Amino acid sequence: MSLLQVDNVSRQFGSLVAVQGVSMSVAAGELRAVIGPNGAGKTTLFNLISGFFPPTSGRMTFDGRDVTRLPPHRRVAIGIARTFQITEVFPDLTVAENLRIAVEAAAGYRLRPWLSQRAAREVRDRVDALLELGSLGAKADRPIAELPHGDQRATEIMMALALRPRLLLLDEPTAGMGDQETYDITRLVRRLHQDRELSIVLIEHDMRVIFHLADRILVLAEGKVLAEGTPAEIAADERVQAAYLGKAA
Repeated sequence: MSLLQVDNVSRQFGSLVAVQGVSMSVAAGELRAVIGPNGAGKTTLFNLISGFFPPTSGRMTFDGRDVTRLPPHRRVAIGIARTFQITEVFPDLTVAENLRIAVEAAAGYRLRPWLSQRAAREVRDRVDALLELGSLGAKADRPIAELPHGDQRATEIMMALALRPRLLLLDEPTAGMGDQETYDITRLVRRLHQDRELSIVLIEHDMRVIFHLADRILVLAEGKVLAEGTPAEIAADERVQAAYLGKAA
């Protein structure tokens, strides 16, 4: 059984149909990519999966549970987390402080005026583990606004991981990055996928990243599924070349 099942989902805004009849199945431990031209409906699809708004029609299940109308915070609670196109962090706080906020929220401590010694120790240990996983230990005490975009993005991904997701949605994780930052984030995503066996769906425009990471690729165009397959199948698909890859080359 798939971890995430999207069945014939559509989303309409007035007369604009942003997503039309999209179906997708994501297996546990799979890294799935979603690509397509600007305006293809990729981020709208992510918004539907993460619950930011409900579909106009269609159905979504997560681990066999119908989540079609489930609000975002309840989807987070059952294991769906995401990042955004624009990095969402607290710029005036340090890297460690950003992670601590996420860890405390995930543990249900965010409204407590104080923590027990045991709880505080567990939070510190979890923050330290995330700093190590994200290769951010040397920058833990630096205000995040002072850091390069790649480190800010890595921090945001670690904040999402603080929620202990089973499915992680990454919306253009390497957008606006140079070659070295792209390489570092790609390596981080691969570690999360292979070493942690985390299920990941990512939107990405950099085809080097897509073909290096993805198990399968879903191609959207004008809100509809244009093609789906392995990286080799997508690279050889003439419809994809005409609609997307050929224009990007």
